[in-house]
Amino acid sequence: MQRRRLLLLLLRRRTPSRTLLSRLLSSSPPASGSVGGEAGGGVAVKQVTRGNLAEALEGLRARVRDAAFVGIDLEMSGVTSAPWRDTLELDRADVRYLKLRDSAERFAALQLGVCPFRWDPAKSAFVAHPHNFFIFPRNEFLNDCSSHEFLCQTTSIDFLAKYQFDFNTCFREGIYYLSRTQEEEALQKLYTLHNNETSAYPNTSEEGEDVPLKSAADVLFTERMKIKFNEWRNSIVSNQRVDDHRSENFKFADQFQTVFFKMRPAIILNGFTSHQLKLIRQILRKHFRDLVYVCTFLEDGVSEKRVVYTDTNDDKILLMKYVREDLLKSREAKVKSAVGIRHVIDLLASERKLIVDIAQIYSKFVGPLPSSMEEFALSINKIFPHMADTRHLMSVNEAVQYLMRQKSKSLSSAFSLLCPALHAPDEKSSTLSSVRIEVEADETVLSCFTSGAKHEAGYDAFMTGCVFVQLCAYLGIKFEHLSPLESLGTNINLKKHINLLPPCWNSGTVLDLSTGTERPDAGYKHRYPAAMYDNIVLIWGFQSKARPKDIKDCISKVFGRASVTSVFPIDSTAVLVQFSKQESVNDFLDLKAALESADSAISVLHPLSTILEGGKTRAAKYDTYRDICRSSVSKFSFADQAEAVCSTSNSEFKFKECNAAGGSGAHGRALDETVPASVQQAEGAKSGSRNQGDNDFSYQDILDALRDGKTSVGKRMRNT
Repeated sequence: MQRRRLLLLLLRRRTPSRTLLSRLLSSSPPASGSVGGEAGGGVAVKQVTRGNLAEALEGLRARVRDAAFVGIDLEMSGVTSAPWRDTLELDRADVRYLKLRDSAERFAALQLGVCPFRWDPAKSAFVAHPHNFFIFPRNEFLNDCSSHEFLCQTTSIDFLAKYQFDFNTCFREGIYYLSRTQEEEALQKLYTLHNNETSAYPNTSEEGEDVPLKSAADVLFTERMKIKFNEWRNSIVSNQRVDDHRSENFKFADQFQTVFFKMRPAIILNGFTSHQLKLIRQILRKHFRDLVYVCTFLEDGVSEKRVVYTDTNDDKILLMKYVREDLLKSREAKVKSAVGIRHVIDLLASERKLIVDIAQIYSKFVGPLPSSMEEFALSINKIFPHMADTRHLMSVNEAVQYLMRQKSKSLSSAFSLLCPALHAPDEKSSTLSSVRIEVEADETVLSCFTSGAKHEAGYDAFMTGCVFVQLCAYLGIKFEHLSPLESLGTNINLKKHINLLPPCWNSGTVLDLSTGTERPDAGYKHRYPAAMYDNIVLIWGFQSKARPKDIKDCISKVFGRASVTSVFPIDSTAVLVQFSKQESVNDFLDLKAALESADSAISVLHPLSTILEGGKTRAAKYDTYRDICRSSVSKFSFADQAEAVCSTSNSEFKFKECNAAGGSGAHGRALDETVPASVQQAEGAKSGSRNQGDNDFSYQDILDALRDGKTSVGKRMRNT
């Protein structure tokens, strides 16, 4: 349930230290110290649930309209569905996006923090209004058997529990939501259903199958109802009072309530079973052409059943038209109500304010994520044209980088450094001068406010906005020149940093949302050599005892010490090996296939046998890694994931992996080139002896031959 501080509206990734909280600001774990005290420094945060959403939304509308910018934060039910889905430095842009998309689609948003910041010239300060929305995805359509499914990580749940996350409020009072795509699909289904209904059945009695009278009780009930409906209709026709049949001697007086419906006499049917209601509809259909059964729904979804009197057939048709129109409106209202928390997102989009740190928004509140990072960036930019990333702003500010050089770059650390007056009001301020920020609460509804807590979405949205304000000051923005209704998104000093953000903490790139393109991040320090994806081989399924260093040593013994530039672990079952030369990729795959197909001592004694031990090791080019990441299959280990994916397209994968169509000749040549001549001679002699009946070479003879030829092999492979 992490807060995703990724303006990408996808999940930001976990840090190398596997911290549970990950932000745009940083990849580091949160500081152990308090943030404004463990209770949030007394900051009043408005708590919003289903019960007060309408009131909170109305107030928020005015706050956002007057804001210079809005801080956003999310609490998530998890970060990654498996360790290998963490973004890696060697991940290509398309692979990185596939991993981010997987996390965004599998986990749920449980809290949304929204904090508008308004500049007050009279106070020379920003005024903040933090809101914390509890969210829970539930099915609001009672006639739809589908339900929402999402993953939870136990570590994430434990983390939130440690910081007193209110799970009861989330699950019981959390606000539901529909994405824009889900709303469109629901309305389309609604209109199709409405158009296909040639009559108001089952909301009227005009159509339906006959109900067999299986018992004496059914027969008796049917006859009594015929008598009562006949009496009631005759009283109307004869201009008697319509409520005459509520007398004491009327057997069903407690179940019949005479009213008017659409300006027509009607009876509300109370207390009848579903079977009895079916019998009533059958009675009306067969015996009373001027009485119509109508079922309508109240706002809370409770149904009301009526029998309505109509004067003529035209009047009946008109009544049925009204009933269908009302039913359509009630269904539309149900869909609109189910939109829920997305009204907040629509509000932010409509006001076109500068949004600071936004997460997971697209997949939850807009629709399915596009197939590529470029499509995603361009699509989200249309909805939120002005977005800022606090981590990117920190990376381009040398003064802040210097101050943060010995600190964690988490939100907590940045907040304590850049906003000391808010972080610890009782302590003396640091040498940094900070912009004043005040928190304003609505005094008329203080019962909805609580003191903000660290790792609560509303309070973290407030901290994010506070950090952003101080970063803007470091960029030379003079807030005293800012008009009360001016958006910071148009500020000339900030404009060149708008809509730029790193896709994830270790991507080493910056994504331009306005163009959908990525470029290198000049401030990022790479831990590994620059990736050359045509030079990379994916290896998985090897024995767990094989470490990246062991794998590199094995390959280097065959291809030369400088042949491997890096071995990057995906998890304990898979690695990415980057060769210094592109041709080494095919050489390695051919050699692996040759060793696996050879039934000789060479395959056992070859240096690569350490990797191939167990017979389950597989290898492929980098594009196979992309295909495995793209799959919707979800396995915990990469080796299991790869086997599950490749088994669905086994023949195609085998061709890619080992080029089986080339026959054993190519494999044999590849093997010959990596085996000492003395061993080849020994093997040849051994084969010949079998044909000629001579004595075979012993195992010790082959070992001696390998020992004699070891030096020449190393020299020859280094020359390749």
